[in-house]
Amino acid sequence: MIKRNEIRQRIHARIREKLSGTTERPRLNVYRSLNHIYAQVIDDQQGVTLASASTIKMKNGGNVAAAKEIGKAVAEAAVAKGVKRVVFDRGGYLYHGRVKALADAAREAGLEF
Repeated sequence: MIKRNEIRQRIHARIREKLSGTTERPRLNVYRSLNHIYAQVIDDQQGVTLASASTIKMKNGGNVAAAKEIGKAVAEAAVAKGVKRVVFDRGGYLYHGRVKALADAAREAGLEF
């Protein structure tokens, strides 16, 4: 039996074949665990993380409200570094719930994708 995470990793690998972050449009990557959510703005050409945020230090890290805070935080950090436009990499997760909340909050905070 194939595990759910293995299916997600296959989907993510397929997405990454077509999607990469450039200097002009870095990649906004999302990783979602059971307890936390992580977001990074990555320039794949140089192999550098430009901005990141996670719920590690928050009390409630695994809910939609926390995902909204992380989306806002990563967008503010990216805009401070001069990044306005990004490519959204949902990491093989469905665009729903925490992933959608993070993306919407990042858009509201100034990122375009």
